[in-house]
Amino acid sequence: MKRVLDLLLEGNTVPFIARYRKEATGNLDEVQIREIEERYHYLENLEKRKEEVLRLIEEQEKLTPELKFAIQKASKMQQLEDLYRPYKQKRRTKATFAKERGLAPFASWLMTLPSEGDLIAVASEYINPEKEVPDVDAVLAGAHEILAEEFGDNPDFRKWIRTYTENHGQYVSKVKDEEKDEKGVYEMYYDFSEPIKKMVSHRILATNRGEKEGILKVAIEVPEASILEYLQKQLLPKQTIAKSVIQSAYEDAYKRFIAPALEREFRGQLTEAADEQAIDVFGENLRNLLLQSPLKGKVVMGFDPAYRTGCKLAILDATGKVLGISVIYPHAPAAQAKRAAAKDQFVELIERYGVEMVAIGNGTASRESEQFVAEQLHRVDRDVFYVIVNEAGASVYSASDIARSEFPDLAVEERSAISIGRRLQDPLAELVKIDPKAVGVGQYQHDVSQKRLGEQLDFVVETVVNQVGVDVNTASPQLLQHISGLNKTTAQNILNYREENGAFNARNQLKKVPRLGPKAYEQAIGFLRIPGGKQVLDNTGIHPESYEAAKAVLEAAKLTEKELGTPKAAEALKALDLTKLVNELGVGKATLQDIVKALIQPGRDMRDEMPAPLLRKDVLKMEDLLPGMELKGTVRNVIDFGAFVDIGVKQDGLVHLSKLSQRFVKHPKDVVAVGDIVTVWVESVDLKKGRIALTMLEPKKE
Repeated sequence: MKRVLDLLLEGNTVPFIARYRKEATGNLDEVQIREIEERYHYLENLEKRKEEVLRLIEEQEKLTPELKFAIQKASKMQQLEDLYRPYKQKRRTKATFAKERGLAPFASWLMTLPSEGDLIAVASEYINPEKEVPDVDAVLAGAHEILAEEFGDNPDFRKWIRTYTENHGQYVSKVKDEEKDEKGVYEMYYDFSEPIKKMVSHRILATNRGEKEGILKVAIEVPEASILEYLQKQLLPKQTIAKSVIQSAYEDAYKRFIAPALEREFRGQLTEAADEQAIDVFGENLRNLLLQSPLKGKVVMGFDPAYRTGCKLAILDATGKVLGISVIYPHAPAAQAKRAAAKDQFVELIERYGVEMVAIGNGTASRESEQFVAEQLHRVDRDVFYVIVNEAGASVYSASDIARSEFPDLAVEERSAISIGRRLQDPLAELVKIDPKAVGVGQYQHDVSQKRLGEQLDFVVETVVNQVGVDVNTASPQLLQHISGLNKTTAQNILNYREENGAFNARNQLKKVPRLGPKAYEQAIGFLRIPGGKQVLDNTGIHPESYEAAKAVLEAAKLTEKELGTPKAAEALKALDLTKLVNELGVGKATLQDIVKALIQPGRDMRDEMPAPLLRKDVLKMEDLLPGMELKGTVRNVIDFGAFVDIGVKQDGLVHLSKLSQRFVKHPKDVVAVGDIVTVWVESVDLKKGRIALTMLEPKKE
């Protein structure tokens, strides 16, 4: 852990450490390194807070050696705040006023648990009309406030009650205003109760939203009698004439101070944990979406569906360059003549540009457009397929400054068609242009901490871009700025240098890019690829610092650089004795393994190993679906309780968590990922509600 922190403090990035410092970290991945970084910041903040708390208590001259030791020993922020609570400068309370009126000594006397004497007589001694203590009732009321606040602030009481609440508390929701729930979305939570320890994140987020909308009322309920019994044992270990006053005070302390505070605390912790779970799922979904296999070397038509305004079409060559833009009107309310003309226009564009794939956005009019495309493709003599593409965020991109600078002369909808087409050709390169929160592959994304969500998704994008690597001669500034060590300015400077001097033909040329200093170069260069350059190693994930080791590996395998990528080279490299080479070259085993892997497949794109898009020629309707029907589908979204699968009809079908596998599944992401091509069977279809239930468990044959 210390070595990782040292590397981070030296200015190394998480992707660089994960990829090129494996020996130092013990092969930790990006997520583990980031967790160490976050834990370090948490402990750093905890230590700062400890220093502050010690100073504040010391200023009050109340810091005992025992308290100082307890504060220094605290391992969690919550423990620290509990210890500080009794000394915290509060706003003026009823207890404050009671102390100012001279009632603190009486409260202290009560806590000596006197076994005999006259309580009223002692209380009478503290009557002082000048200090607004006119009678015995006022004395007792003041003492009650002092004791209740003292009991409420007691860290040991809070610790025990917190643990008891965690183990025995129930998370309860009741209906508050059923009329607001027009679609019955929250019906299952109208009278819902679950132990706190068993609450799952999607239920917490759902009830939070229902409460926010005024439909539900949510609370933490706990057996109060057991808690009061505990307080009695702690505060009233023997008979005393002060029993009724102390009992009243601790009951009030629990109900007025401790219970509400712990309810807020538990609700906050549950929400935070649910947020983290939802954010992790969103991040995993985004990662798999970004890693979808690119469709290389194909001429693609981006098809942005619409009714009234017409479907916008963009034809792109194999590199994503725009060859043509058009609009057709295949759907009502367009006039019959326009709809008829759309058929020939579409086929003519397919033929003129040699289109091989049609990428149809999955938004409004998507399925009608799919029907139209499928019918027209039957009129084409060669094989042309279509793919339904998740267009979430395409409209955000189309109206962005990035899109305006790329296509200043095009309308928003035309840019959207280009984005849809490019998402099929290279999902990663296109999706990095939009706010990751706009890609819509999560659940309750608007209910979770937007700051934390943004941080996680940015981390996912950065990790994926660096794991894949980029072609420095074709990458957009949006793609480049996610590369380790680069930022918006240096990414743009690389582009400017490329435009002024032509394509880079060697990695070391990047040293000439303005403001790309030695540290930034070191951090970035291993993730930048130069296909077809002077040095074949420049098109691999091998860092230039390891080029000498890579050349020594080639020599040991009796290979030349020109032979890389051939079956002969792969065979020779796989046959090497790596343990022997580690000793000979003085290179760590993990680094050597990475070098050999890169040499076996120079120019390798890890996304090529991911499932290819599901190509279709014909379309299904919901009415065509029958129970037991077997289909192929694409996983569009993974959530806590299952996965949504696009099977080629208007509505994605849900495979419930229990229908994903024969074995126990803790979370759907353990079985499926966004972009996976899966075999499913239809369980049921609800045409009225537009719901399709699917299963991945093959039905038993009778």
